[in-house]
Amino acid sequence: MVSVVVPCYNASAFIRSCLDGLLKQTYTQMEWILVDDASSDSTVDTINSWLHDYRSETERLARVVFLPLPSNVGTAGSYTIGMFLARGEFIAIHDCDDISHPERLEKQVQFLSEHPEFGLVGTNYIAFEDQNYHKTVIPQWLAYGSDIPQKYDEGLHCISNPTVMLRGSTFDRIGGHTRKIPGAEDFEFFAKCAAAGIQMDNLREPLYFYRLHPKQHSRLFYP
Repeated sequence: MVSVVVPCYNASAFIRSCLDGLLKQTYTQMEWILVDDASSDSTVDTINSWLHDYRSETERLARVVFLPLPSNVGTAGSYTIGMFLARGEFIAIHDCDDISHPERLEKQVQFLSEHPEFGLVGTNYIAFEDQNYHKTVIPQWLAYGSDIPQKYDEGLHCISNPTVMLRGSTFDRIGGHTRKIPGAEDFEFFAKCAAAGIQMDNLREPLYFYRLHPKQHSRLFYP
């Protein structure tokens, strides 16, 4: 089973399209872990409404855990809480404002099943401007294969966090994202994996759609 961890914070404008994308996945052995980080907008109501509207379809596809937190714990805390709740052999990270390609999970499960020496795998992605699906960008900063640990040794970043699927055993060994480096939680996590000798790779095929908008988490730190 794949546990899909979706941290949510003030995501009422985007969470429906995120869940729509998960509902279209070709891989069907899933659980969804939705962690609302004490949103101040209508995210909780929007999620409950979506789950009600698509109850029968979702129940055929996935076990759903929805956890509204009583206080804000930040991005790293939401990721880690979701991973602690995960029951699957594999854990997929998914940001609440993005959309996964229908074959994303299937192809990542296939890679990890065929390459037991790897602890996690990301994918290439397509960034798109919110409300303008025709304005897209394919990133040039990702790395592949043996180049990845070298990049992190040099202090460079080359894996897109929300595209990642990792083994549950990788989380058990490494732990979650740090709370001590806001805005660089993902870099620290992958650098920690590289230092521990965990093999990582990226699939070259774009299997994730990354939404660009003014309120996204990364723009709070890297405008």
